Amino acid sequence: MSAAPETILTGTERKGWASLLDLNGYQWFVFVVAALAWMADCMDQQLFNLARMMSLTDLLGGAEADRDAVTRWASRATSIFLIGWATGGLVFGMFGDRLGRVRTLTLTILLYSIFTGLSALSFGPYDYCLYRFLTGLGVGGVFAAAVALLAETMPNHARPFTLGLMQALSAIGNITAALLFIALGLLELNGHLDALKEYGLSAWRILFLIGILPAGLVILIQRRLQEPESWRAAKAAADEGLGKKLGSYLELFGGGWVTRHALLGMLLAFVGVVGLWGIGFFAIDLTQRISNSAFASEAEALGLEGVEQQRYIAGQRIIWAGMTSLAINVGAFLGMSSFSWLAARIGRRPSFTITFLAASGSVALVFTQMQTRSDILWMNVLMGFCLLALFGGYAIYLPELFPTRLRATGTSFCYNVGRFIAASGPLMLGLLTTEVFAHTAEGGLYPDRPFRYAGLTMCSIFLLGLLVLPFLPETKDKPLPE
Repeated sequence: MSAAPETILTGTERKGWASLLDLNGYQWFVFVVAALAWMADCMDQQLFNLARMMSLTDLLGGAEADRDAVTRWASRATSIFLIGWATGGLVFGMFGDRLGRVRTLTLTILLYSIFTGLSALSFGPYDYCLYRFLTGLGVGGVFAAAVALLAETMPNHARPFTLGLMQALSAIGNITAALLFIALGLLELNGHLDALKEYGLSAWRILFLIGILPAGLVILIQRRLQEPESWRAAKAAADEGLGKKLGSYLELFGGGWVTRHALLGMLLAFVGVVGLWGIGFFAIDLTQRISNSAFASEAEALGLEGVEQQRYIAGQRIIWAGMTSLAINVGAFLGMSSFSWLAARIGRRPSFTITFLAASGSVALVFTQMQTRSDILWMNVLMGFCLLALFGGYAIYLPELFPTRLRATGTSFCYNVGRFIAASGPLMLGLLTTEVFAHTAEGGLYPDRPFRYAGLTMCSIFLLGLLVLPFLPETKDKPLPE
């Protein structure tokens, strides 16, 4: 296999986002493939977030399902998904260094696509959670393979912008999921799904079936994508006994600066993961809690009864859950793009400092002040901007902390191992809601208050990020370590 063509740098490289114009045709191809793989990954993640309450309500008995039981199972399913994600990240991060970025990307895409589709066949909460775990294995492996492939293929001056844009485009995957959800909500509202329901195909099952489509990306990958030259050189040296072993956790934790970067990078990413999966994405559930009574009142005002009333409420819940996700991810795209610009301008560490503070404030605002439908839209755009901007930072910064032989392993360790701990985030949110703050509902007079207090309490996680930053290096304008 011939080497991938390289960009010839002349000293007159373009600055900022204009640096993307310096990429050659093959580098653009790599960018498109990596971005599509991660976009599709995020779409499948978001399908679960959107369908979580609906699917578990259905699996636990439908309209008669106990609300607290649904909340507990939603927390469990999310935690199990994160554990699968972390496990897949550790295993496939190592494979990414040992077997190559391209092979690993192929395998992980197949995993998350196939098991998202199989989630549509769930009979109860137990097999549903099993599919969530298996989907998580694939989801966890994609990120490290994609960012390592991209970082090693791009010229240094364009690297933060290509990595940041790849992460920003993940929001398009989430937006696609939201638009699909809204479309299904409109179909539900107008009774167009009734015929499919006779065959057991409810809206959430249709969503998960759509999630199998990204498997088609594998055809594109196999046709042209090549391993980066730096990885092939490191692989050849290791095979000949001239270089250090690739993808070794013993190397990663052998001491020195690499080990320090791994542990501190893991804590840095852990904060964002808990903030997003333990708090931020539950804004969708908060939207449904806020809106349920309003939907019931609207149905009564329209003179709807029985099946028609249930259909109206179900359709509106789907639509507004989708609108919440859409708002979060419009903000996410803008936030991650902005982080790329800020990181190139003032540095990685100052950018993280600003973003941790903004994320804490925006999440607190949503969980304390969101009341109306207009609040749902603008507040979630703001929260998406501040909270998801952190993940633009992880895509840029984590690959810059490790040498080629450990880049996928180290990046995946940081981005994913924290999810084992972060898996406690949704469980903690559920525990705080149903146990610690349950009394604040005052006998059902304020049913949303325990959930709000739980989210506000968990905002303290962002302080950990501020404590970790001073011990990490600034990598602005520096080449990737070899």
